[in-house]
Amino acid sequence: MNDMRSDGNRCFVCGPGNDVGLKLVFRIDDDDVCRSEFSPDELHCGWDGITHGGIIFSVLDDVMANWIHLNGMRGFTAKCDIRYKGSLPTGTKVKLEGHCIKQRGRLIVMQGKMLRVDSDELVAETEASFMLEAES
Repeated sequence: MNDMRSDGNRCFVCGPGNDVGLKLVFRIDDDDVCRSEFSPDELHCGWDGITHGGIIFSVLDDVMANWIHLNGMRGFTAKCDIRYKGSLPTGTKVKLEGHCIKQRGRLIVMQGKMLRVDSDELVAETEASFMLEAES
């Protein structure tokens, strides 16, 4: 289960207190990669039967943000580039991966990937800059 901060309880992607949220659970594996799984349903579609790109973006943003959170830091997305590699039919289970590329001062550069479980096909990938909150 996520070690959820009280102010993240209603997060659309990972908040257990959001009744319409996705409720994804993130973990850091031994290889220092944040991971989760997701199966979009018909409520997550753009075109009939195809997962909305905003849902794909949201879960990729969260797998990167949760790497930061699970490593004891607090920050926010400053910039994110996404490349969609193919459509994702609803009902198709995917695995999510997020890891740190580099960190310099308050800036963390992250990479996120979404891969189909059934074929290991890359659905989308992101590279994002996150800013850590200044220490008070």
